[in-house]
Amino acid sequence: MTDAVASAQHLFAEQYGRRPAGVWSAPGRVNLIGEHTDYNDGFVFPFAIDRRTTVALGDRDDRVVRVSSTFSPETIEVHLDALTPDAVSGWAAYPLGVVWALGESGADLAHVRGVDLHIDSDVPVGAGLSSSAAIECAVALALDEHWGLGFDRPTLAKIGRLAENRVVGAPTGIMDQSASLLGEADAAVFLDCRSLDTDVIPLGFTEAGLSLLVIDTRVSHAHATGGYAARRASCEAGAAALGAESLREVRVDDLDRARDLLDDETFRRVRHVVTENQRVLDTVRTLREQGPGAIGPLLDASHVSMRDDFEISVPELDLAVETAQANGAIGARMTGGGFGGAAIALVIDDLVPVIARKVVEAFAEHGFREPGVFTVHAAEGARRDA
Repeated sequence: MTDAVASAQHLFAEQYGRRPAGVWSAPGRVNLIGEHTDYNDGFVFPFAIDRRTTVALGDRDDRVVRVSSTFSPETIEVHLDALTPDAVSGWAAYPLGVVWALGESGADLAHVRGVDLHIDSDVPVGAGLSSSAAIECAVALALDEHWGLGFDRPTLAKIGRLAENRVVGAPTGIMDQSASLLGEADAAVFLDCRSLDTDVIPLGFTEAGLSLLVIDTRVSHAHATGGYAARRASCEAGAAALGAESLREVRVDDLDRARDLLDDETFRRVRHVVTENQRVLDTVRTLREQGPGAIGPLLDASHVSMRDDFEISVPELDLAVETAQANGAIGARMTGGGFGGAAIALVIDDLVPVIARKVVEAFAEHGFREPGVFTVHAAEGARRDA
C-alpha cells in the first residue's frame, strides 16, 4: 500500500467514521506544447505527471452525495434528485459536476445509492497543471467503476469536460481530461481535438538524461474569468470571418489572407493558434526522427507566440522562461491557460539545480513572490489504487 492510499483511507475514516470502499487517483498534466488549440479543434501534446489527486469513496444507504477535501473545511452534500448545474458552486462544482455530467451522458442514476467522497491532492492549484481535471477524472473513474456504469476512458474525458463547461463555467477543451485518463509513463498523448483520436508517443526523456522543470510562478489564474473566454471568442470570430468552421481548417499558408481580412488583434490570436498547431505536429515528428534534445526551438517559439500574439503571459512567466533559457535549458515556455500559472523548461539532468537556483534568484531580484520549482515525470493516468 502506498503512502497516498493509506493517507486517503485515514482521511476518509477521520471525516466519515468508517473505512472507504475504494480509493482512486488521477494525475495532473503538463502540456508539452499546443496551447489554446484544443477548443479550436486542433492538436495538443500533453502528458500526465507524477502529481495526483486521490478520491476515497464510501457507500451510503440513501441518495445523498457528500464531498469533503483537505483543501476546504466545508463538507458539501446534495441529493442526487436535486443535482443541477446551478445547485453547486466553488470547489465542489468539480466533483459534483461530474456526478451531474454522468447522468447527462446516459448513465442511469435513478437507482444508484449515494456516496461519500473525500478528496486529497498534491497537484498544485492555480499553477496550470490541471488540478481541476485531476479531480474530475479521479471522481469520474471512481463513480464509473463503483456504480458499474461501463463508460470507456475517452467518454469519461468528455464527461469531465462537460462538468467543467456547464457546472464550473470554464470554457475549456478536452485536453486536460484526456491526458489525465490516457497518460502513460515516459510518454505523451498526441490528441487530435477534432476527431478525438489519440496516439501515445514515447518521450524518451529518461534515456536522454533530461528532466522537465516546472516553475510555478504562484500567480493564480482561473479559466472561468474573462481572459480565457475572450481569447476563445476571438478565435471563433476569426474562424467565422475566414469562412472556416474552426481554426483547425486554417493553414500557415492562409495567414497572408487572414491578415487582410481581420483586425490586428484577431489576426494575432488566429496566427498563434494556426502556428501552434503546426508546432505540435513538428514536435511529434522531431521526437520520432531526432529525439527529445531537438525540440527546444519549438518550445521557445511557442512561448513567443503566446506572449506576443495571444497575449496570455505575465512578467513572472516571461522571467522564468528567459532565465531558464539563459542558463542552459534546451527549451522553455509557459504552459496552461495563461494569465499566471507555470512555465516549463526541458533541462539536462545535471543543470536542474543550477537553473532552479537561478530562477529563484531572478524572482527575488525582481521583487516577485518566490516561485515553486520542481521536476515532473510523465506518469500513468487515472487508476484504482485500492
